Amino acid sequence: MKAAPAVRERAWSDERLVRECCKGNHAAWSALIEKYKNLIFSIPIKFGLSRDDAADIFQAVCVDLLSSLQQLRDPKALPKWLMQASFHQCLRWKKDRLNLAADIDEIDGQRAGTAGELAEEMIFQIQREQSVREALAELPERCHRMVSMLFFEDPPRPYQEVAKELGIATGSIGFIRGRCLKKMRQFLEKKGFR
Repeated sequence: MKAAPAVRERAWSDERLVRECCKGNHAAWSALIEKYKNLIFSIPIKFGLSRDDAADIFQAVCVDLLSSLQQLRDPKALPKWLMQASFHQCLRWKKDRLNLAADIDEIDGQRAGTAGELAEEMIFQIQREQSVREALAELPERCHRMVSMLFFEDPPRPYQEVAKELGIATGSIGFIRGRCLKKMRQFLEKKGFR
């Protein structure tokens, strides 16, 4: 059975996704956004912005990405580029909302000067979170759904509900969950996650 195009493209490397996006491949663009949507969205949330404002920033970053993708020198740097673009969009949002007359570079310099360590810590945390999202995406469908329901929904679903949705016995959830988490751990270890 052939995989659906969107699923197939999600497994592509960033290099291939960028190359295909530059050729106008819409499925590759969808896969690229799917892969990095949580990374982009997480930055404004960490800044304490509302979900609506974070959605506006997400859209602005996607527009920036679309217009800058051809100029991206190293596709491996895409996650870092997205973090920086999201960060700068957050600064623009703050400047617009606070009606600051200061230049954006001046605001950026003040933030870096007063909270440089926090910014580096935030970048490290965001990179780790993205690694976990990528590990989750690598799981087989049943594992992906189970881990998502148990750990990424708020509030987490009760075992009985998870078992019913997945069509498995409630008593087998612990065992299957353990296997799924082991697969995630193995993927993360291969990527150097500690």
